[in-house]
Amino acid sequence: MTLAFFPIKGFLGTGATFGADLNLVVQVAMGLALVAGYLLAKRKRFAAHGVCQTTVLLLNLGMIGLVMWPSFEQQVRPALPKGLHKWYYAAATIHALLGAAAELLGLYIVIVAGTRVVPQSMRFRNWKRWMRTELVLWSIVLLTGVGTYYSWYVAPFR
Repeated sequence: MTLAFFPIKGFLGTGATFGADLNLVVQVAMGLALVAGYLLAKRKRFAAHGVCQTTVLLLNLGMIGLVMWPSFEQQVRPALPKGLHKWYYAAATIHALLGAAAELLGLYIVIVAGTRVVPQSMRFRNWKRWMRTELVLWSIVLLTGVGTYYSWYVAPFR
C-alpha cells in the first residue's frame, strides 16, 4: 500500500489526498533540514552535516517510493508524451526529471563521501562545487514540487 492511494482526504484544505499533503509537508521540512546541513558544513561540523544530508536523502527516497512514483505512474505516465502541452502533466514531468537528477547526484555524493566503492578517478575533487550544485538543484526540485502540488490540487479548485 502506498500513501498516494491512502483513501483519507488531505489536511491542508486543498483537493489533495492525505499522502500528497503529508509529502508536501515532509518535503518542505527536508528542504529546511538541507539548509541546516549546509550551515553545519559552514561551521566545519562535517560529521553532523553528513548525517543530516544523508538522512534527508534516504527519507526522500522513501517518499519517492511511497507517494511520488506511484502518483506519477498512475496519473502522468499514461498521458505521456501527448499530454505534455498541459501544465498538469508538464509540471509533474519536469519535477520528476529534475528530482531524479537531484536524487541520483545526492546518492553519488553519499557513496563517494561515505565509502571507497567509487574509484579514485571518479571521485570529486571540488566538494564545495558539487554539494552547492546539489543544494541548488534540490531547491529547484522543491519549488517544482510545490508547483506540481499547486497545479494538481489547488488550481483545479479555484
